[in-house]
Amino acid sequence: MAMSFEQTGAGEWRLDVKGYTCPHPQMYTKKAMQKIASGDVLTLVFDNPSSGESILSMCDSDGNDIIERDELDGNFVWKIRKA
Repeated sequence: MAMSFEQTGAGEWRLDVKGYTCPHPQMYTKKAMQKIASGDVLTLVFDNPSSGESILSMCDSDGNDIIERDELDGNFVWKIRKA
């Protein structure tokens, strides 16, 4: 289990926090969002369903938009655009 954060293209980033439980996915997401530019898109991959609520709440309070939400093989894949 290792968190990974990488740039996948121009203005596109990927954060994989599979295997982590609350509050770690939210904390890693917040740190990743601080590192990217306004308008960039973060693809977040996590597998702890309860993390979704706290990440959703954090995005709402920070003004970031969740532009896509999918679930694939027990993994949640969200795309978040930074405000």
